Amino acid sequence: MLELLGSGLVSVWLQMVGVPVKPLDALDVLAWQSSPGLVLAADPNPAAATTVQQYLQELQKSKLVSREQTESQGVWIQSGPMLMANHEGTTPLPAASLTKIATTLVALKNLGPDHQFQTLVSGTGPIQNGVLQGDLVITSGGDPLFVWEEAIALGNSLNQMGIKQVKGNLIITGNFAMNFQRNPVLAGQLLKLALNSATWNRAATFEYSLMPKGTPKPQVIIAGKVKTSDDSVAQKTLLLRHYSLPLKQIIKEMNVFSNNDIAEMLAQAVGGASVVQSTAAQLAQVPNSEIQLINGSGLGPENRISPRAICALLMAVQREAVAHQLDLTDLFLMSGLDHRGTIHGRHIPLATVIKTGTLRDVSSLAGVMPTRDRGLVWFAILNRGTNVSAFRSGQDQLLQRLLQQLQVASEVPAALIPHSDINTVPQLGAVNRNEMVYGG
Repeated sequence: MLELLGSGLVSVWLQMVGVPVKPLDALDVLAWQSSPGLVLAADPNPAAATTVQQYLQELQKSKLVSREQTESQGVWIQSGPMLMANHEGTTPLPAASLTKIATTLVALKNLGPDHQFQTLVSGTGPIQNGVLQGDLVITSGGDPLFVWEEAIALGNSLNQMGIKQVKGNLIITGNFAMNFQRNPVLAGQLLKLALNSATWNRAATFEYSLMPKGTPKPQVIIAGKVKTSDDSVAQKTLLLRHYSLPLKQIIKEMNVFSNNDIAEMLAQAVGGASVVQSTAAQLAQVPNSEIQLINGSGLGPENRISPRAICALLMAVQREAVAHQLDLTDLFLMSGLDHRGTIHGRHIPLATVIKTGTLRDVSSLAGVMPTRDRGLVWFAILNRGTNVSAFRSGQDQLLQRLLQQLQVASEVPAALIPHSDINTVPQLGAVNRNEMVYGG
């Protein structure tokens, strides 16, 4: 179905699903091609709209929301250029972690899926008999997924270079984070601990146990303290470059576990929340007023996105992904394929690509569902209220009812087939991402 839309045969698609098309509608077809989030026609079959109205009524009957609070519930369901259901669809509502869809889009566009963040490791003195006679300097390029395994591999590379002790301090420069600890001093203390296996805590020991059998245990003893420096340290010698996982894998991990720290660091990498907001609106071709962000993660009800904009953002991510031979399943969870993260315990139709969002009084769900009768169906459901568990159940039931009406697709569309080399647990701590420079 996505290939059909992309080929410009939108009028044919509309006729296939029962929407009359006049010859003059060719201009509208061109409009869809230039702005794929644009709705050109209403669904002549009111079944989906009726189902959504029943869903909203059930929210009231079950006392999840009052009649007045239905204005705080948003639903947008779209198939190609056809609007199937809409309730407060253009109203910006608290989106929680659906905000990460915008962050995903802008990071993918501005940095590219194969971008790798660099962490530079330098020394301020000579290496004599296994001892670095000076400070060990970490210059961070903003790697949001530098964790125990990465630090262990870095320590092993330093050992391989002949460094077993550091006479001076561990100096942190740049926005270094480790294990999602973004305070540079605390992150540096974690790194200092990780570099010397004799000081490992239970968490470090556990993560090491998951690494490939035979992985060495590093021994880099740092005599001094952990310090930070805003300025580049003078008279230092670059020892090695550590490269992060490719951005596409970092994004997948962010969305699988809805990791707020990764999202915040990715937003920072592209210029901050204001850049994410304006760029996302431009790429999704929706009014700026429908995307209102204060950060890149979705923490806080001040992050507001309209249901329509969320669907448009997902479509924009898909377009950007396809341009790099990827698709949404390489960046988000897919029901029936992924068994980690926020999909656990949900009853979402199989082969549905999703992103969840949760705050204390917000539950949201968005994605795309393959169907027989309407092809790819894009949806966004935003609920406001304190019974998050009940809202989640209602969202899952709504999708199941829609699928009953539209019928299960005979096969997963090509647009949603994952790439096996990406959709695996990432290999953290891979030594081939450490480039030794000193003495090379």
